Amino acid sequence: MTYTQFFQVPLLDDLSATAILSRRLDRYLSQQLPEISRSRLQKLIEQGKVEINGKICTSKKVTLQPGDHISLTIPDVQPLDLQPEAIPLDILYEDDSLIIINKPADLVVHPAPGHASGTLVNALLAHCQNLAGIGGVERPGIVHRLDKDTTGAIAIAKTDQAHQSLQAQIQAKTAQREYLGVVYGAPKTEQGIVNQPIGRHPLDRKKMAVVPVSKGGRPAVTHWQVRERLGNYTLVHFQLETGRTHQIRVHSAYMGHPLVGDPVYSNGRSLGVKLSGQALHAWRLRLQHPVSEEWLELIAPLPPVLTTLLSILRLRCS
Repeated sequence: MTYTQFFQVPLLDDLSATAILSRRLDRYLSQQLPEISRSRLQKLIEQGKVEINGKICTSKKVTLQPGDHISLTIPDVQPLDLQPEAIPLDILYEDDSLIIINKPADLVVHPAPGHASGTLVNALLAHCQNLAGIGGVERPGIVHRLDKDTTGAIAIAKTDQAHQSLQAQIQAKTAQREYLGVVYGAPKTEQGIVNQPIGRHPLDRKKMAVVPVSKGGRPAVTHWQVRERLGNYTLVHFQLETGRTHQIRVHSAYMGHPLVGDPVYSNGRSLGVKLSGQALHAWRLRLQHPVSEEWLELIAPLPPVLTTLLSILRLRCS
């Protein structure tokens, strides 16, 4: 079942018109319907569910004009075609608005081709009662993601309000995501910044690469700092300014220091420690609580396999 809502942008003689007209279509609708997340409204616009003056509009950036008539058709949230699964969760923080998990390696965040079950989303559906539909049917509650074999802190929203707030913090770069990773080689300096756009690899569509913006790359900035030198290996602290797919993995390889064990961007050799993938851990997550507005800072302990890897490298150095 669907329903349609109608709006009319105020005429210029309305004193509030200037404030309203300074916003584009998705922001206007978000103002009118605060109970619906902006990400969902943007998807409805893309799906042709919005008409302006009787014509379908699929651009969220359209600037509304005085007197415009807007109709928005809102379909019911589709029933989630995913099954809850009782997969153990390492919970770092939880309340009625959000939950922060210390994700293990070899756990896919959300369903995708080849991974229809056994994902973090399946586990969350079993743990959280009202997660279905938050921020999207296929990725309920997911605000940001981690690669399958990247471990560490990941935040999940339990309400539309929390989802919208957390996404806005990531986009505004107020939420901070910090990682620890072991790379091959010894960087010549103690710290630096990689500011190189990332896009699909021109030859291998399953990989990402440094790609010029003119050819589809999107801006990507990674700050890095040496934490510990371990002979021909280095423990590096990474901080993201943007959140592109495989960003740290691509930028590390671009530096000439790919992550140990990365099966895609390095030789995948794991130094006698059985790694399931890249030696990368989402170590610290700092964000503002979507309701109380207090700052939360969660640290995810290193997984045993990375602790073992570091112990072996330290022994070799000594």
